[in-house]
Amino acid sequence: MPGILPEYMGYDRTIAVFSPDGRLFQVEYAKEAVKKGTTSLGIVFKDGVILATVRQTMKLIVPDAIEKLFKIDDHIGIVAAGLLADARVLVNKLMVKAQVNRITYEEPIGIWTLTKALGDRMQLSTLYAGLRPFGVSFLVGGADSTGSHLIEADPSGMLYEWKAYAIGKGATVANKIFRDKHRDSLDEKNTLKLIISIIKKVEKPSNLMKALEIAVVRESDKKFHKLTEEQIKKLL
Repeated sequence: MPGILPEYMGYDRTIAVFSPDGRLFQVEYAKEAVKKGTTSLGIVFKDGVILATVRQTMKLIVPDAIEKLFKIDDHIGIVAAGLLADARVLVNKLMVKAQVNRITYEEPIGIWTLTKALGDRMQLSTLYAGLRPFGVSFLVGGADSTGSHLIEADPSGMLYEWKAYAIGKGATVANKIFRDKHRDSLDEKNTLKLIISIIKKVEKPSNLMKALEIAVVRESDKKFHKLTEEQIKKLL
């Protein structure tokens, strides 16, 4: 007969069972999937919020085919780390949610309102047997009538608002740098310099100009601006 499995192994077969110490192992495994994704980060500066990430670049692949940074609405962007197929499905739902809000209320959706809808959908997948948690985390960034916001949504559906935060495989190092370097008084130019220095440190991509994606949402116009390759080249 095969050996007796460790006690905890009986609790990771389904999402609907807690371990004796109150853990959901499938959610923890989903968080491990996020840690394998390339680094994505966001930071609130004095006039808005910036999102950035690094796409995987492979020989012969068309870089734009791999999406990690998305425009949800005119004033909201989102960046993902983890299983990008899961990210795509959730992003499509958020785009619909944002447009339904515009049609229904004739105003742009609030950052927290949208992010709560995302968290609710992710949390739903932690409740029922036959489902699995989404293996992706998000940083939602944007500006609305209440100011600039950067909100993390993890596979459990938990939401956290940050002034600066990173997800993905370089998150530990990046968040340490954020704790040391972030200031509420940072302007856009110095924030971009900080982001690029962090990505160079944690990712070291072979072709940073093509791999790097950056988007800015400023409070002045509340518009999602994705930097072009030429704009990124000037920053490097």
